[in-house]
Amino acid sequence: VQLQASGGGSVQTGDSLRLSCAGSGRTFSRYPMGWFRQAPEKEREFVASISSSGGSTVYSDSVKGRFTISRDNAKNTMYLQMNSLKPEDTAVYYCAARNAEFGAATKSVTDFGSWGPGTQVTVSS
Repeated sequence: VQLQASGGGSVQTGDSLRLSCAGSGRTFSRYPMGWFRQAPEKEREFVASISSSGGSTVYSDSVKGRFTISRDNAKNTMYLQMNSLKPEDTAVYYCAARNAEFGAATKSVTDFGSWGPGTQVTVSS
């Protein structure tokens, strides 16, 4: 599955953004998906993931309660609603599909094999 993230931008502390990840191909709905982010000079880190059906989600502690991951398999699209943004949320955000079909939502970057180009999110104080 090929992926393309969009929706990034420059916002102020406390603002909201919604990222989208559009997938191509008929198999999008088979794959658990995830969002990751990478800040300058830092390693890529897990943000949130969702099972193939959308019934199960996992979040990093740093975004839990502020971000919501969801998907619409009919539209081959995954979303990340980001509320109460903080400067430390500034990063390039990537969407990815798990290597295994119908697997669980997981946190490990090594479980994900299909990555789209990132979208920049900048939060200023």
